[in-house]
Amino acid sequence: MGSHGKHGKTGQQQQKAHLVNKDGNPRAPIHEQPLLLVVEEPEETPLPISVHPPLMLSFNERIRPLLDAVDRLRHLKVAQEGIQLPTIVVVGDQSSGKSSVLESLAGISLPRGQGICTRVPLIMRLQQHQNPQPELHFEYHGKMVPTDETHIAEAIVLATDEIAGSGKGISNTPLTLVVKKRGVPDLTMVDLPGITRVPVHGQPEDIYEQISEIIMEYIKPEESIILNVLSATVDFPTCESIRMSQRVDRTGERTLAVVTKADKAPEGLLEKVTADDVNIGLGYVCVRNRIGDESYEQARMEEASLFQNHPLLSRIDESMVGVPVLAQKLVHIQATIISKCLPDIVQKINDKLSYNIAELNKMPQNLSTVAEAMTVFMRIIGFSKESPRKILLRGEFDEYPDVKYALHCSVG
Repeated sequence: MGSHGKHGKTGQQQQKAHLVNKDGNPRAPIHEQPLLLVVEEPEETPLPISVHPPLMLSFNERIRPLLDAVDRLRHLKVAQEGIQLPTIVVVGDQSSGKSSVLESLAGISLPRGQGICTRVPLIMRLQQHQNPQPELHFEYHGKMVPTDETHIAEAIVLATDEIAGSGKGISNTPLTLVVKKRGVPDLTMVDLPGITRVPVHGQPEDIYEQISEIIMEYIKPEESIILNVLSATVDFPTCESIRMSQRVDRTGERTLAVVTKADKAPEGLLEKVTADDVNIGLGYVCVRNRIGDESYEQARMEEASLFQNHPLLSRIDESMVGVPVLAQKLVHIQATIISKCLPDIVQKINDKLSYNIAELNKMPQNLSTVAEAMTVFMRIIGFSKESPRKILLRGEFDEYPDVKYALHCSVG
């Protein structure tokens, strides 16, 4: 096989990636990162499907505590305090195959149909589970609602209707889906509404602007990893999701692309993913969507056969194909970004806490009598008189350290 053969050197292996190397592993060993936890590398050769589920990774148990910590911070809404969390954000144009990718990773069925199926940010928390019986539940509006695999799609629709209304509008209020299941990778991802420019019947006229605003809010922070879902049937530079990600990640250093429907458009796919005309710094992974009533295990076997035996797709390097490869890359990237961001997050939380405590200490103590209240009131009146004197007469602005140029009312 030529230079693009199964084990040959491809454009994917030559791409710049600040977080992972050409094999999808962290560029620096995890234990060199500022973490209290050492994350071991997985085996180079994956075990056969019959030995363990294909998406199960050896360091799931070690990365899980970190994910739980980040998930708890997300639940506490620290982002509202200006503290950004490391997040894998899933974006894609409408009908790009985004739902199929998430289904393959989670091993569950998501809502399908015409128009926008994802109408709210769907936070998917996948957790490797030893119990053969899966456990699934939703978290939204301060409550936890259990569900099961059979009714998951229907439950998502009902929860979405409760959050965003029963129409076709969207909402920025997130819905969390927790999936504890044997064989899934330990991942937390945020699935966002698919991008559409033309509103269909029942959708707001400004649906594109609403979706764009939500997507930009999630992908703009430098702590976000962008999982851009692209269909092999379209030209990548024309994808709206690519244009959006390039606005916030011009070099692509935090963007990973997953190419769906590889079996539908195999011609020229190798050239598209190796030429990398759209700057995907973390590389590409090509996958085959599950078809019809295939089980997830059958779908993975068909996918492996496709990329091994197809005359064109077999030329794509094995480090760039398959849902198991995608899962492995996502877990590695997630571990790296968490290890990079966690110390800063702790520092920001401590700084915010110290500031709030200082502000709290400035407030009057508990007052039990009218005399105490009057004393505090007179002290406040005195401060309010002194403050204008300092500004207007003496030109002293020490009470406003953050306002350097706005106050020019002092007199000489």
